[in-house]
Amino acid sequence: MLKVKTPRNHRVRRELEKRAPKLVENGKKTLILHGTKTSAVLNEVLKEIYHLKKGKAVKFSRKNENIKPFENGGETSLEFFSMKTDCSIFVYGSHSKKRPDNLVIGRTYDHHIYDLVEVGVENFKPMESFKYDKKLAPLVGSKPMIAFIGEGFENVEELKHFKEVLLDLLRGEVVENLNLVGLDRVYVCTAISSNRVFLSHCGLRLKKSGTKVPRMELVEVGPSMDLVVRRHRLPNESLKKAAMKTVRDQPKKKVKNVSDDAVEGKIGKIYIPDQKVGEMAVIDKSKGVKRERREAKLKKGDQGHASKKQKEDST
Repeated sequence: MLKVKTPRNHRVRRELEKRAPKLVENGKKTLILHGTKTSAVLNEVLKEIYHLKKGKAVKFSRKNENIKPFENGGETSLEFFSMKTDCSIFVYGSHSKKRPDNLVIGRTYDHHIYDLVEVGVENFKPMESFKYDKKLAPLVGSKPMIAFIGEGFENVEELKHFKEVLLDLLRGEVVENLNLVGLDRVYVCTAISSNRVFLSHCGLRLKKSGTKVPRMELVEVGPSMDLVVRRHRLPNESLKKAAMKTVRDQPKKKVKNVSDDAVEGKIGKIYIPDQKVGEMAVIDKSKGVKRERREAKLKKGDQGHASKKQKEDST
């Protein structure tokens, strides 16, 4: 088990909260690792995967002797690298006489190994071997579509598990809305037999069809390979229960004095206390009072002048 240190300041605490498991997951980063021995084909495969996941992947170039998936004590280094790089899915490549061109794809939860799938790579074709119009090349970081063809993905337990892992590896960011113009690639996974899957990467060309929905054409841009499932390990029940936790649909809290109407929309009520106008204090030096005093003074002065003129006339 890895030792967890308590954060000493708010900046470190905020960073650890970003890396902590969430009810609503963000995009998963991929960690790509080399084993003690790798072949030329396997090196090309890891390089192609890193290119497809560019921007959301971390690739280690050094050989790792301590990493041995499916063995006790051989997963500690994997969990350590997962925590350091904040990657929740990894691809580990190794080559031996017993298992040539071997890939181990695994997922982690809270930086602990969640599940593992081991596949062998056969009939690999890199991107360079495909000839096509370069304008159809998918953009880096674009959202892909993934198609699973074959009954094996629904009936065979190993392929059902492999399908889940491939979805997490290839799907990228989870979005709610998507523009059709941004769709430029498709991953086609075909179940050939109970333990063999053909994976190909195709560019997508949208053409006019006379309707609102465009006609789509697939152009293979590579890479392509056959993946033979060798071993797989399902997640632990307690760990699976914690990882599958979802947000319950809580009822909305009622807001006071606010109602929804089908026609007018949201309606709010505002309560104003009674205004006691009669008890309000009136300031004596208001403009209206000054004007009245001025007019009364002028009127009184005019009356005084008129009485003086009458007295002078009488004398």
